[in-house]
Amino acid sequence: MAAITLKHINKEYGDGYAAVKDVSLDIGDGEFMILVGPSGCGKSTVLRMIVGLEDITSGDIEIGGQRVNEQAPRDRNLSMVFQNYALYPHLTVFENIAFPLRLAKTPDAQVDERVRKAADLLELEEHLERKPANLSGGQRQRVAMGRAIVREAQAFLFDEPLSNLDAKLRGQMRTEISRLQKRLGITTVYVTHDQVEAMTLGHRVAVLRKGVLQQVATPRELYDEPANLFVAGFIGSPPMNFIPATVTDGGFATPFGDVRLPDDRTAGLGDKEVVLLGARPEHFDDASVVDEAVKDRGLTFDAHVDVIEWLGNEQFAYVPYEAPEDIARQLAELERELDSEALRTQLVVALDATSRLPEGQTASLWLDLRKVHVFDPASGANLTMEAPDAAPGAGPAAGDDAVPGAQAESVPDPPTTT
Repeated sequence: MAAITLKHINKEYGDGYAAVKDVSLDIGDGEFMILVGPSGCGKSTVLRMIVGLEDITSGDIEIGGQRVNEQAPRDRNLSMVFQNYALYPHLTVFENIAFPLRLAKTPDAQVDERVRKAADLLELEEHLERKPANLSGGQRQRVAMGRAIVREAQAFLFDEPLSNLDAKLRGQMRTEISRLQKRLGITTVYVTHDQVEAMTLGHRVAVLRKGVLQQVATPRELYDEPANLFVAGFIGSPPMNFIPATVTDGGFATPFGDVRLPDDRTAGLGDKEVVLLGARPEHFDDASVVDEAVKDRGLTFDAHVDVIEWLGNEQFAYVPYEAPEDIARQLAELERELDSEALRTQLVVALDATSRLPEGQTASLWLDLRKVHVFDPASGANLTMEAPDAAPGAGPAAGDDAVPGAQAESVPDPPTTT
């Protein structure tokens, strides 16, 4: 095992396109680090630079404290698992797993021992004599993982390994990968565009946008304290609601009424005149079921419920509203980048499955003001995180295009893996 350090990594192609811009990141020994972001954000390019499949334009990569910029992929002792499995169709499962050992001219007795040990770990013992064509998608992925395990590499690198699987199998494989990483305790870098994978698998998550590192934090910190509009919109399903608000002497004027937030949520406001208030769908509720003891801590308002989606265990109410043209345009652009339809000028409200709010009528809703974030529409920065008494390690505020504080020096120590 080994720690991986990226120091001001840049990748620029011959046509001048900058795929990765000044990314610095410390990945601890034994840590499970997720690289996440929409298509084209540079996450796979970062992974390929770590393994040596992409040249670095500038910056340094260290593995186990050793600079590896000029080392060939085979000399970095890393195991990579690809999206398409990269199995040899004419070889058995045994020989596919053993392939890197055969290349290294490992004695047959050691090959047999290490392959069978990996097969036992991955529950592939019964399939060792089968060919890849006769395996399910999940079994093929486990074979690819077995090939990575037998190398006894310093780190595992996963490049969207579950993208080709159906939804049910993806859930099963997420659990298997998580258990495997905990059991082996090996440094792991995992690339995905699926924020569910990012939130459920990683010790920490690095969010990228257009080649720029936006925020590095634990899944819980990303969800509770997003650094900017992009992170807030990307993390969470449905994503955070963004409500245009005009700053007033008494708080904020919004399409749903006047709002006054707790002082610790507005300490970083400065002289801003127009902001976006961010609230997660679950921070709303049907006003009729809110406990009277906490009701005065939030905003109760009437709104037209356009559509209600009932999903059995939960339901979502959609509440359209009018927004200034520039704000609506900004949200539409962010929506296109995130490939989401939930950021348009509407509220998405999560309700208990037993709620009976009327569809197509006006209903009374409630918003917990203690959970609301304040964003600067111009820079995208989370102004709530600029409060003087903000929790240490929560991460600095930052704009959409550059997050200086998201570099390696601001990243907390990784958790200890047992």
